[in-house]
Amino acid sequence: MPFITEADIEAALLEQLTSLGFTCQSDSITGPDGSAPEREAYSDTILVGRLREAIARLNPAIPDEAREDALKKIIASEKPSLIEENRRLHQALCEGVKVEFYGDDGMIKGDLVRLIDFDDAAANDWLALNQFTVIEGGYNRRPDVVVFINGLPIGVIELKNPGTETATLTGAYNQLQTYKAQVPSLFRTNAVLVTSDGLLARIGSLTANEERFMPWRTTDGVAIAAKGLPELATLIEGVFEKRRFLELIRDFTVFGNTDSGTVKIIAGYHQFHAVKRAVAAT
Repeated sequence: MPFITEADIEAALLEQLTSLGFTCQSDSITGPDGSAPEREAYSDTILVGRLREAIARLNPAIPDEAREDALKKIIASEKPSLIEENRRLHQALCEGVKVEFYGDDGMIKGDLVRLIDFDDAAANDWLALNQFTVIEGGYNRRPDVVVFINGLPIGVIELKNPGTETATLTGAYNQLQTYKAQVPSLFRTNAVLVTSDGLLARIGSLTANEERFMPWRTTDGVAIAAKGLPELATLIEGVFEKRRFLELIRDFTVFGNTDSGTVKIIAGYHQFHAVKRAVAAT
């Protein structure tokens, strides 16, 4: 049996994301020192050009100045803790950003600037960058794959080499915790975290402990993948198919307050599809 490397897993993942309609590129091209840079600095984690274009495309009736105000509210951090900032921006993603501007009648009016079109997946910009370098607070980190919607980093996928004894799901999970602690700006708009050793694969939220990282065993809610088979391809199609991913973000993600602080919860595959079947039956 041929030896499978982490690079092989990453290449297969990017090929699958391409088949799902994502544009896949390397950060060596789009990074600040790349041939087609989309960031001014490695500390930038939002692709501002893509976000500005999406805001203009999705909000043609809102004046330029108000759209720019919305952009600034997304780029600038407002909350001291990562989870509370993530909660603020999750609301902005799902509901829009509140803005005010003068109408044609000279009166101040309020509106919401949409960041994502949840009704028409094709209206959004879908991108995956591999080896996405972030430098923050003196730390230089490079997650394997970062998924963007309209220039916003929404998913982080960390892979490990299945041929290495120490490369486990626990190792991938711990790596994500290191990223969160050292380059937190990457996770301000995060929706999902994914770990995989090439055979097993798990999905979790920003606050999930390792036990709450769970498999996603179906793509359509009908056929359940058998245990023991490679799990990553099923998880990627089951979660990152565009319409499902948008539903998961908007309709199947909640925040709650506990004695230990704010937690973020995303539905498991069985909950996701059970609700969808119930809705379809009504």
